[in-house]
Amino acid sequence: MTSRISLKAAAKINLYLEITGNRPDGYHDLVMILQSIDLCDRVDIRKIGTDQIQVSCTNSEVPCDRTNLAYKAAALMQSVYPEIGGMEIAIDKQIPMGAGLAGGSANAAAVLVGIDRLWDLGLTQSQLCDFAAQLGSDIPFCVVGGTALATGRGDILSPLPDIKDLVLVICKPRKIAISTPWAYQTFRSHGLLANNPARHQNLSSQMVAAIAAGDASTPAKIGRLLYNDLERAVLPEYPELVALENKLLEQECLGAMMSGSGSTMFAIAADLDSAKRIAEAVKTNEIDVWVVKSLVRSIFDA
Repeated sequence: MTSRISLKAAAKINLYLEITGNRPDGYHDLVMILQSIDLCDRVDIRKIGTDQIQVSCTNSEVPCDRTNLAYKAAALMQSVYPEIGGMEIAIDKQIPMGAGLAGGSANAAAVLVGIDRLWDLGLTQSQLCDFAAQLGSDIPFCVVGGTALATGRGDILSPLPDIKDLVLVICKPRKIAISTPWAYQTFRSHGLLANNPARHQNLSSQMVAAIAAGDASTPAKIGRLLYNDLERAVLPEYPELVALENKLLEQECLGAMMSGSGSTMFAIAADLDSAKRIAEAVKTNEIDVWVVKSLVRSIFDA
């Protein structure tokens, strides 16, 4: 019987993020369009002879205790399936923290998928997503991956046609990490929901239509329709991010925006050569840059 499994866990970006309401549970009602990208962590899971869950990570800033989402995912599965026993989870961290790229959520999704496969539990993707939703709003998408419309608090997924070979430039300022709860709380405390510029423009439907068309003009259409409500809360507090977004827009890109709650900015490029030129133009000692492509799934064999 196999005693270990190694998986890649993909980051995600938000091509669209609209906040449509405040929920009584403290979350927000959202309309999002999410996309997996090939910036990945590696997650290794190994069976051990005790009932303990042990987490290690190549990034010393990542907590490896019970607060880690990968640990929480393992503990949840262990509580439902006590026969699986303990495990070692080793995370090779490539997705930056505090970046709006769902790195922690991707790790948790990989643990759920890995445990299902390693112990041959036979769970459906829907069952895995039910477990994922108990852990965090982004985690169901990180189980499924590809391209999806997310509603509710982000956990209700409707698959969209895959966006293949979308080329992006991902930019993360090293010294800026943004708390997702802070971003949403700032949005709510500033009363920004009352003045929603996307509400009357039907932007989400336009974005879905552009993706469904799936033709040569799709990347350019997506670039014109990029929208993120959280920019209105985050960018006034971080002029460095405004400057970075403006610098991306000055290049030959199809559109640029903040992903999720930040601090990552991304640009859509017309092709790989264009992406490399954009990356070269914005990269500094303070800004990490990756040229990536869209993925049709988010968890796969390492």
